[in-house]
Order: sequence, then C-alpha cells, then structure tokens
Amino acid sequence: MTAQHDLAPVSNVIPFNPEPAEVITAEQAVIGAALLDPTRIPALAEILGSPGVFHRPAHETIWRTITRMAGAGQPIDPLLLTGALRAGGDLNRVGGAAYLHTCVEATPTAANGDYYAELVRAAAERRRISNAAGRVAHLAGDGHANLADIRSAALAALQELASGDAWAEPTPLGAHAQLPPFPTHALPGWVREQVEAVAEFTQTPADMAATMALAALATGAGGRVHVQIRPGWSEQTNLFLVCAMPPASRKSDVFAFMTAPIYQLEDELKQEAKSRIIEAETEKEAAEAEVEALMAQARKNPDADRAYLVTEIASARMLAEQIHVPPTPRLTVSGDITPEPLSHQLSVHRCLAALSPEGDLFDIIAGRYSAKPNLGVFLKAHKGERLQTDRMTREQPTMDKPALTIGVTPQPAVLQELGSVQGARDRGLLARFLYALPASNVGYRKIRTTPIPEQVANRYDGRLSQLIRTLVDLPEPVTVPLDAAADLAVERLQEQLEYQLRPDEPLAHIKDWAGKLVGHTVRIAGLLHLADHINSGWGKPVPADCVDRAAEIAAYYTTHTLAVFDLIAADPATDDAHAILQWLQRPRQDGTFRTLIKAHDAVASSRRFKKVADVEPALSLLEQHGFLRADQPPTTGQRGRQPATTYRVHPSLCTAPDGLGGL
Repeated sequence: MTAQHDLAPVSNVIPFNPEPAEVITAEQAVIGAALLDPTRIPALAEILGSPGVFHRPAHETIWRTITRMAGAGQPIDPLLLTGALRAGGDLNRVGGAAYLHTCVEATPTAANGDYYAELVRAAAERRRISNAAGRVAHLAGDGHANLADIRSAALAALQELASGDAWAEPTPLGAHAQLPPFPTHALPGWVREQVEAVAEFTQTPADMAATMALAALATGAGGRVHVQIRPGWSEQTNLFLVCAMPPASRKSDVFAFMTAPIYQLEDELKQEAKSRIIEAETEKEAAEAEVEALMAQARKNPDADRAYLVTEIASARMLAEQIHVPPTPRLTVSGDITPEPLSHQLSVHRCLAALSPEGDLFDIIAGRYSAKPNLGVFLKAHKGERLQTDRMTREQPTMDKPALTIGVTPQPAVLQELGSVQGARDRGLLARFLYALPASNVGYRKIRTTPIPEQVANRYDGRLSQLIRTLVDLPEPVTVPLDAAADLAVERLQEQLEYQLRPDEPLAHIKDWAGKLVGHTVRIAGLLHLADHINSGWGKPVPADCVDRAAEIAAYYTTHTLAVFDLIAADPATDDAHAILQWLQRPRQDGTFRTLIKAHDAVASSRRFKKVADVEPALSLLEQHGFLRADQPPTTGQRGRQPATTYRVHPSLCTAPDGLGGL
C-alpha cells in the first residue's frame, strides 16, 4: 500500500516554488520522521546534505541535535531529545517540548521522510539561487557601482551556484525593531488623562502607567463582572499584567500614582466593616461560651439526664457555628505572598489582586520557599477554576470561580528567570500574562516636569474608587453580554488570529500565548466598557467600539510579547553571538574583512571571552543561523589535540557599509 501524506503525491518531481508554509511543514515532517523512525536518520541526513538547509533556525537546531545524538549512538525519541536540547540550553529557543510533539503530529508516516527531505533540500537550493540573484540585482541597480565590479560579482555568483556552494541569506538572531508605544488613545478619557500626566511628571514611558491602570480596573472588576461572548463562552475580567523595566525607572512612583485609590478604598472598607465584625465576633463568642457552660455543667453533674444535656449542647453548638463572622475586607495581597496563603485568601475573599512595583511574586512562583514551583493556584485563579485548599493545616472552604489579578513591574532579568521555571511554559503560566517591554527614558529625561494636574488626579481617584466600590457591593457576579456588532468584531479577530497561527506566521511559535489572545481582548473590552459607563449603563451589552479599542491594546501587547518570549528564550550565547557578529562586521586595519576565522580568533576579539569553550556556543548559534559555515578538518589519526575547526564567514558580513567593500 502506498503511504499517504498531506503535502503532495509522492514522486520524483519536486514542486518548483513551494509556499513557505509548505516548506515549514516539510521541515517539521523531516524531524517527525526521524523521531518516529530513528533508523532513517542517516538516509535523511544524506539527502539534506550540508548544514543550513532548514528555513527555520529552530528546525536547524533540532536537526543538529538529532544528528549529533545519532552519531554518538544514542537512542532518540521526543523525551530523550527534549533532555538533550535542555542540556544544551536550546529547549526554550526551539519552542519547548510541546513543539517536538507538534513535529511528530505533523508527520502522517515516517515512510515518506525521504520525500520531505528532498522538498526541504530543494527549497534551500532555490533560496540560495534567489538570494544570489538578488545580491547581484541589488548591485546592478546601484548607479554608483562600477560595471566591472557588477560583472565580477555576477560571475562569482554563477560559479558559486554551479559549485553548489551558494550561501543562503542568514536568519537574524531575534533582534527586534523599536517596539510600539502603548495606544493611550484607546483608554477611557479619565484613565488616559491620568496615564499621560503620570508619564510626563515621572518622565517614564506611558506603557508602565497604562499597564497599571488596566491592573487597577481589573482589581475592581475581576471575578465580579463576566463578559459573555456567546452562549457557553464567558470571560472573567481579571488580568495578569507585567511591564518589565530596568532599575532606576521610577517604577515605585508610577505604581503609587496608579494604585493609591485601591489601597485607600481598602482601608475605608476595613474601617466600615470593623463594627460589624466586632459585633459578630462578640455574638459568636457568647454562643461559644454558652456551649462551654453546658459542657461544664455536664462534667460537674455526672448523674444528670445525659441525653437531655447532649441535645442542649448540640443545639447550642449548631447555633454558634451558624453565626458568621465576616472577614476583614481585602482587595489586594502583598507581592511576596506564597501559594498556600494565597489559596487561603482566595478561598475567603474570592477576588483579589497581587500588585507590586517589584518582581518578588515571580521569585515566589519560581519556588523561593519550596523545593519546586507551585503553579496551580495561579493557573486556576486566572481562569476561575474551582479552587480547593486541602493542603492547608486546617480545613478551609472550597471556592468556585476565584479571580486573581496580577500587576507587577519587574526587571527584564526576572522574566528570563521565570522562563526557566520548570513547567512555567508547558503548563501555561507564561501564556496567561500580557507583557510590556518599553524602552527606558533614563538618560533622556527632563529635569523639571509638569506636576499632575489636581483635577486630573482627583477625577481618576474618584472614578476608580466609585468603580471598585460599586462592583465590590454586588451580591453576586454579573454577566454582561456583547452586542451583535461586538460579537462580529470578535469573530473577525478570531479569523485574523487563526491565520497568524499557521506555520511561518508571526505567532506560530507562541501558540500557547496566542491561543488566549481573543479571551484577553474580550476581558480588556469589558474593562473599557465598565470604565466608560461607570456612572450609568455599565450593565448594558458591550459595544463593538470597546472590542475595537481592546483589539488595538491587545495588538500592542502582542508585539511586546513576541520580544519578551525572545528575551525569555535567549541565553548568554545569544549575547555572545551578537558581539562576534559586530566584530566580523568591522574591517581590519588594512580595510579588508575576515573571511575565515577559528575559535581562538573569536576569543581574542573581546575581553568577554577567556577561553575557546566560552565562544563555542555562540559560534554554534551563528552557524545554525547561517552566518558561519564550519569546515571540519580531517582527523590525523594520531593522539593529541586535533586541528581546530575553520569557520567560513557569510559574504554579507564581508562587505563595507557602502556595499562595495569586500572579500
């Protein structure tokens, strides 16, 4: 029986110009075939030929690890490959363990692995031809270029192609252009005014104040108001928000301006509840004292009617237990609360916010006080899943639909540490956050700035307090639906997102995060609707305008999240690779460029390197991205140190800034 696959009929004819998505699927299928049937790895490697044939660097990294394991005679399966990638520091960079299973699932059968490998190799050849032709065409279009140089470049490109030694365009190391600013115009007027005034006064990016403003709105609404998109699909309005900023960014000042009304209202609620709590405590203590008096009577009079006393004591005890002492009102918990106390507090209060200008909460999540991370309460309290607290030393109530809001402004390095936490990516914790990564204004700040206008601050404080108090007083959670136009707007967002999740599209490597993006957008839309109509009409359906504004905010967080996930996946090898690239792009004193290097040359290029072992991970990364090619020296067959590997440098790095310098 002929094996079937989902790309094209098996034949000796390779499609001329496969779409990038088809190439990515073929690359996944090659990896999947190797994992399904490791005996095919030598044949697949022979078809693929020289390194660098994969279009996606993550696939190149995975394939190199597979061939290295096979060459060492090691067994290969997804679990063992995961361990090898983790040991090499590459697991996060390639998309985590889940992505390996994605490759396996994309492979209907290992029997067609040769076909997929042919497709990958042919696509690589076409890219080489296209890139070589593009370089010549670019030079020919330069009116200042010498005609003899153009002919020489064209002949060299043809010779390079004829020899099969053409270079593919290198893949960038993940550097991002300047990230967009927060779209403050999408916020309600009274929130926008405060955000912009705080940003101006503190000379900080508006992103930080805006992110904390959303956290403040979610503190009031989260768990108390739900937004229904369609029957069977509702979202809570709590959010997990993080705005990463370096030290000396005035995070504490911004945090205080944006959250002060929350803490002030929390104090007011505590004062208002004090008399009720004292009264209930007194009533309960009196009832318990009556129980104790009856117990004392039973002890002193052993000859009394025992059945009568048992009935009286049981009745008194039931009455005492029925007296409810309300807890002291809370809107927030500290930023360094551990999972077990957080579970207890949520079981008592149900809706809480963990707000902090620092990243202590991430240290707690990472397991600062425990042998391993405890993520369960954070995962459940984002979605509103049933929360049980059986691990506490005393019995606590079970809570339905808990809602935790998180708003923190840690340093970027804290995010990298969070990315390395066991289970943070695989279990979906990282996917629950909306990330902002604005550039710091330090070094460019104005010295004398305009204070926050009093009317702006008063309006923000008053309306935020009114919003939170209105929602805290609700006896039960309220569900607000979308109107028909808003429903269609969400449907359009779903269609756009579905396309972006395809292979080789921008969000393909963060499907776990992007899969929650529409839900996050609806949550933001609900918060905007509440803030727009807090004085009247907030219970009416959410209009399309709020969805459109929320989508613009969500697009901002999407761009920043892509940068954050690159930051999380990055390791020291990436920074070292950037340093080596900068060195290769600088001409020597005689004006020529380096076309061949060895590891010890890279060591000598910077004081950051002390020995060859320091640069090997960076050189390997540059090779995987196509900036270098390793020419392995022949073995001498003798004992002792073998000849060092020589790396050829990509021609694009051996060119002067005006495009005419060179090889």
